[in-house]
Amino acid sequence: METLLIVGLGNPGKQYENTYHNMGFCAVDELCQRLEDMFTKKECSAITCHTIFNDKKLIIAKPQTYMNLSGEAVRELKQKYKIENSNIFVFCDDIDLPLGKVRLRHGGSGGTHNGLKNIVLNIGEDFNRIKIGIGKDPKFYDLADFVLSKIPQNNFKILEDAIDESIEILLKEIGE
Repeated sequence: METLLIVGLGNPGKQYENTYHNMGFCAVDELCQRLEDMFTKKECSAITCHTIFNDKKLIIAKPQTYMNLSGEAVRELKQKYKIENSNIFVFCDDIDLPLGKVRLRHGGSGGTHNGLKNIVLNIGEDFNRIKIGIGKDPKFYDLADFVLSKIPQNNFKILEDAIDESIEILLKEIGE
């Protein structure tokens, strides 16, 4: 049975809930709910959910290393389960995409995203990313302040729809 690693990027802790930088965590939380499963295991610097979808074993993970060291958890899980980079999918926020836009990329650099940069550093560029656009807010001079800010109520529905779309993209990719 083929094994896939699906990672949601974010920061652990209550203070980071409902922030833009936790879009990856939100996506994998929703994915587990849809698959009627939940995060039950602590391993490899992450919390994980192990489930089956279309005769594939899915290891769904939320690194607990904080965003800038996410690659450590991804590398540990990849090595433990002997997963090829082509079978790794990472959900993350993207400030360079308009709010609510979703994009699948097969490989590439980490761009401006510190979590992706750290994954590239740890396993290379040839993994899949599902990016959820959060746009940029001109009120924020510092990007870190923006991505760690709470999501305003008027953006919740847009991002919920984007998360739904991102999960549909993943399921289509892995369902074949």
